[in-house]
Amino acid sequence: MFIISQSIYTINNLFVKIDKINNLYYTIFMQNTNLQIHLKKSGLNDKEAAVYMAVLELGTAFPSKIADVTKLNRSTVYKILMDLAVKGLITELERNKKICYQVERPQKLLSFARGQVQLAEDRLEQTKKIIPDIEGLFSVLSQKPKVRFFDGLDGVLTVYEDHIIEKEPYEMVGYSNVEELMKIFPQSFKKRYVTMKEKIGITSRGIFPSTKFNIDYSKTIYREIDKKFWPKIRIVPPEKFTFTGEITIYGKNKVSFVNFHEQILIGVIIEDKTIADMMRMIFELSWNGIK
Repeated sequence: MFIISQSIYTINNLFVKIDKINNLYYTIFMQNTNLQIHLKKSGLNDKEAAVYMAVLELGTAFPSKIADVTKLNRSTVYKILMDLAVKGLITELERNKKICYQVERPQKLLSFARGQVQLAEDRLEQTKKIIPDIEGLFSVLSQKPKVRFFDGLDGVLTVYEDHIIEKEPYEMVGYSNVEELMKIFPQSFKKRYVTMKEKIGITSRGIFPSTKFNIDYSKTIYREIDKKFWPKIRIVPPEKFTFTGEITIYGKNKVSFVNFHEQILIGVIIEDKTIADMMRMIFELSWNGIK
């Protein structure tokens, strides 16, 4: 019985020691986790903090071991080690003709943090100095027309999508060889385009070359749409309108130019009130000049 009791006592002591060791490791783990969180707050990024903690825990470490501990690839670890060395947080040593690393004294971290504060203050002062110049350039740039280029069928369809993203009703005007345009328009997109015009409340007027298709354009393409949204059309002799393209003035301040020749599908959108107003005025002159 004495032997059994002694064995039970020994086993109990062993479990107590194991618990103490587990508690110690847990305490160390939590301390290290908290340290890593605070390191990130002091100015290091996630990977830099992980590498710094690995070097601190290992005492003196080779890059390969640091890579194993942090689960980072070696090239990343080498770069971070060089960055930390430049910041003065770790130092490079030679052991057995191999390069290894160890953490510099903790006061270096404080110096690094102070340097970050000073750097931030310097950046703030520099930013304050250049703000007037940037504001001057911004005011000039904001007055310049915004120009976007598109190519291919998807690009040209993007131009037409821009016609129907407006939130409020407006009048669209333009010049178009719609017979040629309908040859490249997918049927599903054509239906969606005219439906969205009706939904938004977009009315339109257009100047087309005189062909049977163009003359009947409204009642064929828009036949399922409320008649008040059918385009109003004026036609000109085909010999005076020979290009396979379209110019559309739309929205509050936009003009689109589209070349829908099968071999050259190109679109351009210019967003500028002065240009849009000028193009609209030219359209009105053309519209009123057609009998």
